[in-house]
Order: sequence, then structure tokens, then C-alpha cells
Amino acid sequence: MNIEQIYTGCLAQGAYYIESEGEVAVIDPLRETKPYIDRAEADNAKIKYIFETHFHADFVSGHVTLAKETGADIIYGPQANPSFDAIIAKDNQEFKLGAITIKALHTPGHTMESTTYLLIDENGKNHAIFSGDTLFLGDVGRPDLAQKAKELSQDDLAGFLYDSLRTKIMPLADDIIVYPAHGAGSACGKNMMKETVDTLGNQKKMNYALRADMSKEEFIAEVTDGLLPPPSYFPLNVKMNKEGYDDISDVIERGTQALDPDAFEKAANDTGAVILDVRKQSAYAKAHIPRSIFIGIDGGFAPWVGALIADTKQPILLVAEEGREEETITRLSRVGFDGTIGYLKGGFKSWVSANKQTDSVHSVAATELEKAVNQNENTPVFDVRKPGEFEAEHLKIAQSTPLDFINKHLKDFPTNTDFYIHCAGGYRSMIAASILKSRGIHNLIDVQGGYKSLKETDLKTTNFVCPSTLKK
Repeated sequence: MNIEQIYTGCLAQGAYYIESEGEVAVIDPLRETKPYIDRAEADNAKIKYIFETHFHADFVSGHVTLAKETGADIIYGPQANPSFDAIIAKDNQEFKLGAITIKALHTPGHTMESTTYLLIDENGKNHAIFSGDTLFLGDVGRPDLAQKAKELSQDDLAGFLYDSLRTKIMPLADDIIVYPAHGAGSACGKNMMKETVDTLGNQKKMNYALRADMSKEEFIAEVTDGLLPPPSYFPLNVKMNKEGYDDISDVIERGTQALDPDAFEKAANDTGAVILDVRKQSAYAKAHIPRSIFIGIDGGFAPWVGALIADTKQPILLVAEEGREEETITRLSRVGFDGTIGYLKGGFKSWVSANKQTDSVHSVAATELEKAVNQNENTPVFDVRKPGEFEAEHLKIAQSTPLDFINKHLKDFPTNTDFYIHCAGGYRSMIAASILKSRGIHNLIDVQGGYKSLKETDLKTTNFVCPSTLKK
């Protein structure tokens, strides 16, 4: 038996490759399927099953394409209703894979079809659970994504999740390994650990949601406390995972159209495409195409695209480092953004060589903000980190305008004076700067190095421990 966790940091997502005696199961695969197929061929094995823990909201799974290419069966848990052929497992139904067994444990709560898969080894011993978004390390799945206006509330789902954890998962032995679908950084939970594998026994000790003396009412209150609105692309990804989607090879073929500067400019004007610049933030700050949006490929790329570009069908034109165009299109497709229609041939340098108009972002060291505040204590400063980061610690003079909801804060930014923006390290503030400039707000100054650099100055900060974090 071989179990391999295939972790994708950009999405904070774990897919799983399990092989026994020449038969393979893949759990929650990413949309690009070639790595799983190549791995099975290297093992001289056949992919037999594709297990889905639920209808994912934060990424497009590769189940449809992988099944088409391998003939493997797609398996969902009870209450799933996909538009394509799939085995809808019964609670406790078992599936043989070589010498091992995988049992479906229906664990509704995150969604109603959510299912945990229990792996039973060659000796008949419970070995591991693949818990999807039911149980994370340090947290559990948020219960607000699958609520329906008149049928289920988030409290209803949280109640189902409480029962699932206590009747299906917590009775299992402490030495069972927990393989979750996500880790720290995912929007599917709020308090996840940076680790990606743990034992159930350790989770019973330190995961707030698994306290043995916790009542259902306490669980519902704690698990629903502090939930931020989910990214707007989540329902669109659920729809694609339920109904199917274009083959990723077709998406890549459409997107890898090399356009010279004139053709690129014409395509932008004709289609209303978003010009997405994925280069390094320092390069974007120095010079970029006016009104282009920066979301760097080397940061939390796909989730920020999903959070800030409202429509997955929006046409996209790419400005990327040469050689990284296909990678960018692939990563966009992971979160359902299949609308890339081309990229700037020759990269940004070709735009400059063609004498096209450029713009820049005024970006300064943290010490420059310190000087400005010493001269004027009312200098406007905006912190675009997440609310929890701001609550934990921030500059006393700063106002919280989280990047996730930057478009709702446009009226907060002054128009008659320069203002400063910062995040934790500089990546998110550059995204914010690009969005503000695309909205016609140009009197901003980005702080290089973000809050990390600001803490090294003499600017006054304030600490605040959010009450909700004291419970965890």
C-alpha cells in the first residue's frame, strides 16, 4: 500500500494518490490530470476509483476529465446529485482497492453530501481517514456554503456537522491518520494548522471543535463565529463540479494565443477583457499597462483571482514572464477561470518597445511613512490585511480596508490628498494598488515590506486579542 499526499500550496489543497496491488484511487484530484495518469503508469497500475469528498467550492476538481481518460468510476457520498455518471455510495459502503478497503462514512455538515473515506489496510485495521472539508487540522469545515434560503441555515448545517464528528469520526482510534482536503490559507475554514497530516488523537486534544464536553449549542456558536463572506466564485465552482466543464487542454489551447502589442491592445478594447499582470510586484510597481490588475503568480494567486474577479466567464488577457503563460492559464483554470483569450507576446518588454503607454505605482520604504507621520500625525494610512490580522495588531493610525472587500471601501479613500496602503509583506497591497488605480484612484503610496517593515520603525502599534480566538 502506498499513500501520497499531493499538496498544492496556492490553493492550500491536498489531493491523494493511493495504490495497492496495481490498483489506484485518487481522492479530490486537481483539474490537470496528467500527473495522476503519469504516476499510475510509472507504478504499472490502473486508476480504478476517483473519490470526491464533496462538491468543492474553492477549486474545480479533475474528476470528470480523469474518469473520461482512465475509465475510472467517480464516487460521491449520499445525497450527491451530479449531472454525470457516478456511483453514489451508501453510508458505510465499502470499495475494494487491491488488498485494502475504502469505506464511505457519510459526514454531512460542511455540505449535505460531504463524505469521509476510511482506509482499512491489508490486515483489516483502520489506518487513515480522508476527511475532505469535514475535519481539518485545528478546525472544521465552515457550515455556511451549502445553506439554502428556506431549507437549511448555517446553524442547521453546523448541527449536522456536530453529529457527524461525534458519531462517525471521534469514535475512531486515536492512532488513525487524518488527511484533510485543506490546510492553512484556505477560505474553507478559519483556524487551520500549517501542518497537513496529523493523528486523530492529537486533533482530539487540540482541535477546539472536538472537545469531548462540548454541547451542540456551544459547537454551533463557535463554528459559526467570525465567518467572513465566502469568495464570490465559490458557487460557480460548485456548479462546474456538479455539471462538468471543458477539458483543460481546450482551455489552455484557447488561452495560449500569443498577441503582439497592437493585437493585445485591440483585443482588450474589443472584448473588455481584464488585463491580468502576474509578474513580480516590484516589476509591476516600476511599470505596467494602465488599468491592468496585478495578482502575482508567485503569491496566493488563484484564490485572490477568485476573490477579486467576480465573473469566472470574464475574458482575461495575460501579462506574464516569458515561459510562464501556460502555467498561469492552468492555475486560473483550477478555480474555474477559463476565459483567458491570449497573452502579451514577448512579455512586458515588448509593450515598452512598441512605445505603448505605461503607468507605475509610487512605492516607498516604511521609513518614509514614519517621516510622513512625524510631520503630520493625521496622515491617512489604510491596512488591507484580513480583519483578524488587523485585530491582532496594527498601526494606531491605520484604518482597516481588507483586500477581500476593497471594492466596498472605495469611498473610504481620500481624493484630495495622498494616502498610504500596506499589507503584511507587500504582495496584497500591490494588488490593492492596482485595483484602486484601475478605479481612477491614483493618489496612493504603497509601503514596501508591509507591516513587517513598519514594525521595525517607531510608529505606534496597538495589540488586540479577538475574543473569538480565546476559545480556540
